[in-house]
Amino acid sequence: MPSRTSARLAALTVAAVCGAASAVVATSPAHADSVRVHDIQGTTRLSPYAGKQVADVPGVVTAVRTYGSSKGFWLQDPNPDADPATSEGVFVFTSSTPKAAVGDSVTVTGTVSEYVPGGTASGNQSVTEITKPVVTTVSTGNAVPAPVVITKRAVPERYAPAGDPAANNSINALPLAPATYALDYYESLEGMNVQVSDARVVTATDPYSELWVTVKPKEHRTERGGTLYGSYDAQNTGRLQIQSLGATADFPQANVGDTLAGTTTGPLDFNQFGGYTLVASALGTLESGGLERETTRKQASGELAVATYNVENLDPSDQTFDAHASAIVNNLRSPDIVSLEEIQDDNGATDDGTVSAGATVGKLIDAIVAAGGPRYDWRSIDPVDKQDGGEPGGNIRQVFLFNPERVSFTDRPGGDSTTAVGVAKERGKARLTVSPGRIDPANAAWANSRKPLAGEFVFKGRTVFVIANHLNSKGGDQPLAGQYQPVVRSSETQRHAQATEVNTFVKSLLSAQKNAEVIALGDMNDFEFSDTAKILEGDGQLWSAIKSLPRSERYTYDYQGNAQVLDQILISKAIRRGPFTYDSVHINSEFHDQISDHDPQVLRFRP
Repeated sequence: MPSRTSARLAALTVAAVCGAASAVVATSPAHADSVRVHDIQGTTRLSPYAGKQVADVPGVVTAVRTYGSSKGFWLQDPNPDADPATSEGVFVFTSSTPKAAVGDSVTVTGTVSEYVPGGTASGNQSVTEITKPVVTTVSTGNAVPAPVVITKRAVPERYAPAGDPAANNSINALPLAPATYALDYYESLEGMNVQVSDARVVTATDPYSELWVTVKPKEHRTERGGTLYGSYDAQNTGRLQIQSLGATADFPQANVGDTLAGTTTGPLDFNQFGGYTLVASALGTLESGGLERETTRKQASGELAVATYNVENLDPSDQTFDAHASAIVNNLRSPDIVSLEEIQDDNGATDDGTVSAGATVGKLIDAIVAAGGPRYDWRSIDPVDKQDGGEPGGNIRQVFLFNPERVSFTDRPGGDSTTAVGVAKERGKARLTVSPGRIDPANAAWANSRKPLAGEFVFKGRTVFVIANHLNSKGGDQPLAGQYQPVVRSSETQRHAQATEVNTFVKSLLSAQKNAEVIALGDMNDFEFSDTAKILEGDGQLWSAIKSLPRSERYTYDYQGNAQVLDQILISKAIRRGPFTYDSVHINSEFHDQISDHDPQVLRFRP
């Protein structure tokens, strides 16, 4: 998924290039023939006044933003027109701390602008605003227009219209249909004072003091209180991001399933990190839903437990080793084999040519022992410096941990960062030519991305082939709430090529040994219903075992209010035929104090 950045405030709404505001206090009323806010907003996403000067636009100040690069205030006309498609609110960008106060009746003269948070290349919708304003105060202490209450009945079931093919599928110029499409409904309220009541949290509070709620409590609800993203046509219309105009220190530390009880009220904004956002001037009271971290069962003596866990850019400077170790020992119950993704080199993001990760892995293994777990052995292959993507300088890679008291690793020399692992047949059985080895590392499919790590393990005399993956991220895909509908998922092109390479390698194993027990696992960065998963599965060579769970339990990640699958364990027919159990162990994605943004997965079976 797109990586989180520390520059969130700079992208909340508006560009920092507009001129400073001036404020004038006067007693004369606004001109009767002045343009109104609903005229500026118009009936599409783009203002008919964009780029033009407007004079004496009247309204009441409903909220003021005094922080970040988007200082300004929201202006709302207390005398709306009869058209539900036209918003009565607009953001006035002042660039410096505004002198206007909530309850001021003002008129604004300035230039109408359409600002795209994140830039036009982001694909986001634009925010209509008035820039370089001259603000005239007419009176103070006025009542703020009553908020529009966003309810489950108010938000349509359909998410977005199909865009105009002549405009690259942009919906910007389409007439708004707020009774038909959820995105149109929210757009018709852009800049207005809105309210949600007793809203359930569906994405936990993040480090930037943001959370997501749903106004549709029954919409694709997960077993633990989230909202499931189960198909490309189930974008979940009830999702809404919540921020606060108050101090971030006072923002509630919420988990999935908690409730913002009472009312949460403020202007409806749009930002590049999630789209439509209620910027709360009044927050509801947090009520705990009592969510607890899950613990899987211990594998039986004859069961092989294989897990995948993305530890989110782990390097020796991190403070999360003890927590990760506790998760592996206590929540995952010390699996026999653990595929770790996002293990960084020994000095993390320092870009000095270091590629070894022995210190990183050793520190984790020691922490596992201290937590009461086994002393794992490990195998990996150092990447070529700066060739595998991820955080610059970090040289992330996949690592196998394995419990030598339960499972052995078959070492075959020759595997390195540039040598391709192959498959040989010996006495009717498949074997790897090098172990560990990387799948076709010179192939263009792996450019600036992690190369799959293949290893040969033996458990109670049976050989099991494990392929650790971390496919390329979804960075660059158009946002769900963006102006282009349906969205283009450009990152799929490389991921599909990668999935093809993995499936081709699995085919070579199964060609050498029809009943080979093969596991391809890791952070696939794609959904169980995606074409990426279908390519990995091929013609039955593999099957994504998360599909053995009830639909409401199929998720490993929580992003912008959508609980979704990114991490998968795919199994060959020989494993699928026998009894197996699968568990998505929810210890991170639903919690505000997560140590990784991914939940680990565990497969147990009898080879």
